Formats: sequence, C-alpha cells, structure tokens
Amino acid sequence: MEHVEIERKYLIRMPSQAFLSKLPSSGIEQVYILSPEGARERIRRRTYAGGTVLCTHTVKKGLSALSRIEIEEEIGEERYRELLSRADPARSVLHKKRYIYRYDGQDFEIDVFPFWNDRALMELELGDEEQPLRLPPEIEVVREVSADKRYTNSAIAREIPRETI
Repeated sequence: MEHVEIERKYLIRMPSQAFLSKLPSSGIEQVYILSPEGARERIRRRTYAGGTVLCTHTVKKGLSALSRIEIEEEIGEERYRELLSRADPARSVLHKKRYIYRYDGQDFEIDVFPFWNDRALMELELGDEEQPLRLPPEIEVVREVSADKRYTNSAIAREIPRETI
C-alpha cells in the first residue's frame, strides 16, 4: 500500500520504566536491504504481546525533510527470510522496543534502543506538514530531529556494532 508519510521526530530523555510499563509495546527487528539509488528499503519483524508476529517490507522515497512516499506490504516469515539475503552489509540489524503513547488524541511512538540508556526517539505521524501538534508534558523533549539525518533508523543501524544475520 502506497501513501505519503509525514512525521515529526524528537530526541527525548528516556522515560522511566514505570511509565513505559503502562504502555502497549512490541519488539521490532529491522533490517535494511540493498535497494536502488534514491530509495530506502527495509524489512521488519514485529512481535506483539501474546506472541503475534507481523513481518513487513517497506520502500521509502524522500519528498521533503518531513514527508516521504512509503510503500509497505505485509509479508510472510518465508519471504522475510528470503529478503534477508539482500541485507545491507554496512548496517546492523536494528532491535528496538516500540511503545505507543496516546496523548490528546495523538498516537506517539516511543522507540527504545538497547544501546541507549539515557535517551529514546519519539515520533508522530501527521496528516499534513502544517498540522499543529501537542507534545505530551510527561515526556522531556531534548530537541526535534525530524530533519536530522543522524537520527534516522537507517543511520543508527550504520553506527551500532554489526550483528551477523
């Protein structure tokens, strides 16, 4: 399914474990795969509470600092394993835990990485680039990083130690 993804991303102080433990969460394994120039391609294996697993294949093409075309399809475990053969050797497998925090009618995603103890990333998908948003006062925002390429998952996967697939 193709759609335009518009999101704002924030570097935040790590919320307390007590706060996070009250939120719905899932574990994510994300692998970047080699793709044509101008596109970013990944596969993701997401495990929900209760053991349900959902695998997806996503292709993203940038439109602006906040917007990109996203084509995402659900795939089976077998296709996921097939696509692993195209894993980008310059990037590690990215593991994270994603929490969903609903605040003032908005669904924020908080990504917690095992290699960061003091910070996390929080993002919110928007309907358009000018949509006003209300940041949750319970979350300490360090700064917005929507346009900072160092905080894309792809860049983070390049910086963490390599993991063999």
